[in-house]
Amino acid sequence: MSNFIDKPHLAMSKIISIVFHSGYGHTQKQAEAIASGASEHETSKVNTISTDELKDLDSPHWSVLDGSDAIVMGAPTYMGSVSAEFKVFMELSSSRWQEMKWSGKLAAGFTNSGSQNGDKQNSLIQLLTFAAQHGMLWVSLGQMPGNNSSTGSIDDVNRLGASLGAMAQSDIDVGPEDGPSKADLESARIFGLHISQTAHRIS
Repeated sequence: MSNFIDKPHLAMSKIISIVFHSGYGHTQKQAEAIASGASEHETSKVNTISTDELKDLDSPHWSVLDGSDAIVMGAPTYMGSVSAEFKVFMELSSSRWQEMKWSGKLAAGFTNSGSQNGDKQNSLIQLLTFAAQHGMLWVSLGQMPGNNSSTGSIDDVNRLGASLGAMAQSDIDVGPEDGPSKADLESARIFGLHISQTAHRIS
């Protein structure tokens, strides 16, 4: 006869780390919105790490990434691709790639540009390819497109109609206090919560 012991559910905490480069502060605001959403899950620990803090391979922030359950990556889209500063981080991660240290971790991405389109899709594909090279599992945006009907609005969540990750747009003649828009930041917040929830579901 089998004996079943009813044990109380013990929620395991998950570490969500957000790595970003922000040239003028707009992408940082997007990163902070994602962090805010990810923190809404009561058992998630969220870190935000600038690529400036990862230029030294001896930086302790690399160990934080190694110990994370999900790594969310974000950069502005410059000239149709991720910024050069973020590309430096990607190339510095090659020692992790050689050992497949990040294999099996969740990955997600976000980007911001001055134009509505701005070829942001190409940046998200770059981030997706980078994550695949590391053997990571990609988390898509998980939001229906907004602002795509006669009743739609630029205030809709996911107003730019992204699928791979979070997109934001900031006018090139305003500072981060005026961009990205509230709708883009709300989309980022919801995305952060979605990533956090996915990390717990998979466990």
